Amino acid sequence: MTWENRTRPNRTAKPPYAYIPVSKGSLELIPDPEIVALVEEAMDYLEKGQSTRKVAEWLTDKSGKSISHQGVLNLFKRHRPDCDRVKALAKDNKKRKRKPKTKEAKKLAAAKQKRTTAKRLLTRANNKLDKLEPKELNTAGLDFNVAEEKSQNQEVVFSPNPGPQTEFLASSEQEVLYGGSAGGGKSYALLADPMRYFGNKNFAGILLRRTNDELRELVWKSQEMYPKAYPGAKWGEKKSQWVFPSGAKMWFTFLERDQDVLRYQGQAFSWIGWDELTQHATPFGYNYMRSRLRTTDKELPIFIRSTTNPGGPGHGWVKKMWVDPAPSGDKFIATDIETGKQMLYPEGHLKEGQPLFKRRFIPASLKDNPYLAEDGQYEANLLGLPETQRRQLLEGDWTVADGAAFSEWQSDVHVCKPFEIPDDWRRFRSCDYGYSSYSAVHWFAIDPSYETLYVYRELYVSKHTGRDLALAVLEAETGDNIQYGVLDSSCWHNRGQIGPSVAEEMIKTGCRWRPSDRTAGARVAGKNILHQRLKIDDTTDLPGIVFFNTCRQIIADLPTIPSCPKGTDDIDQRYASDHTYDSVRYGVMSRPRAASPFDFGNGVTQPSYRPADEVLGY
Repeated sequence: MTWENRTRPNRTAKPPYAYIPVSKGSLELIPDPEIVALVEEAMDYLEKGQSTRKVAEWLTDKSGKSISHQGVLNLFKRHRPDCDRVKALAKDNKKRKRKPKTKEAKKLAAAKQKRTTAKRLLTRANNKLDKLEPKELNTAGLDFNVAEEKSQNQEVVFSPNPGPQTEFLASSEQEVLYGGSAGGGKSYALLADPMRYFGNKNFAGILLRRTNDELRELVWKSQEMYPKAYPGAKWGEKKSQWVFPSGAKMWFTFLERDQDVLRYQGQAFSWIGWDELTQHATPFGYNYMRSRLRTTDKELPIFIRSTTNPGGPGHGWVKKMWVDPAPSGDKFIATDIETGKQMLYPEGHLKEGQPLFKRRFIPASLKDNPYLAEDGQYEANLLGLPETQRRQLLEGDWTVADGAAFSEWQSDVHVCKPFEIPDDWRRFRSCDYGYSSYSAVHWFAIDPSYETLYVYRELYVSKHTGRDLALAVLEAETGDNIQYGVLDSSCWHNRGQIGPSVAEEMIKTGCRWRPSDRTAGARVAGKNILHQRLKIDDTTDLPGIVFFNTCRQIIADLPTIPSCPKGTDDIDQRYASDHTYDSVRYGVMSRPRAASPFDFGNGVTQPSYRPADEVLGY
């Protein structure tokens, strides 16, 4: 079936559904390939017997462009005129158009016609009223004034603020983050979002904080809203759960440690909410709870809704998942935060190449909440905070990480463009090995003038055995004169095996290593050495370590690594993406020194470390 080009009567006329102008202001219209593909899929569903209303809701959600059930039916008749269902509908219409014969049938038909006309006039009147006095409702059909107005004096339970709060409540993407400055109305929006489903007996929702104590304010706010919107709603203190007259349930609970996900194993929720998402140091809990997102009720959509401020131990992964992939406010295909690749259905699947789901980040600001912004006192409180906290909580700035372990980091100082490294600069490498997670390898060159370390190459891969990684390392450094390599000492551990260790496998392949320092206190000592390297020397105005801008993973990780929340000198050990950090830490702890002018030979210092066993490497 083909979609022919069309024209519109004038430039202000709205194009028909699934059509776009050839150019801005053009009268000629062409089919929009993306929308046409969705319409074709929708018509396939209609042929299989799906209702026009459900198909219209599905098409609106997928395309982002609203269409009524009658509009879907018109498209169906226009583009599939020979379909059996269209023919059946045409026969039904002919039967309906037959004039009633008896007197009683005529009276009944006249009464039905009057009722239809009255409904149409009422709808038109309501639409005109909405234009004159717009209600703060969203396009997804939210009505927080309870299902129907029983009286003109009915109390409004919740009315969203215009702007980001309304956008958040109206979003159709599966996963949405509402984050930014403090006081933007995030908590109220999160509590209000599931209210539209409390009339459905099959609804099961869950709202999570890191600890149970942090839920108190949310519980208090819900006790103000929910019983007014749904009289008869009961709060169970013991179960920390709301039960509504319809039978719908809303659970307020916690997820403090990764092991806590086992509390939700085997359970299903159609709506999952996260308050202050950056308080979770890793994405493990968030990713696991996505597996709990399901329902058998076709009337219930599935959503994950989150709110947060910048900062906190999870600042880095939340920023990678939501803020970095697309401009604020734009929907985008969900990406893998480790690889940056879009998450699509795999090859061979019926939906091969299509997105698994979409995400959207909606920034919040204090000015979007008139209840706090007009007073001015709260803004004054935020203005009085230290710079980092002020930028996060008042400005909603995601470029600064609260509690970052390496506050010395400055991209314009510690990152440079690649240049040709002189042959007489001493070179070495370091590696943190992982198979299921990631292996990180870094190559260093030492500037003999100032003993500055230049990290000039990076290898970041997963699912590589020791031999595979060794071959990849050797291929990458072809032509380099590598003096030595430092490898995570745990790679020499047999871990109960009789066969060779990972390190032995790599060394047998020709990729030589020596073990890193894993003695007590080595982690903290390595962190302190890296602090020293990142500092700018008062004499030379240069840092002790610089990274080529091609080393993307370490440049992304280093500014966001959180410090230990217990106040120790280590990083937060709950932080999962520490592979590149550990690799660089091994390198700076190897006592790197540039070539000395007193060395004999070709001007290149020979490695002073000689392993006693050439096979084992130590």
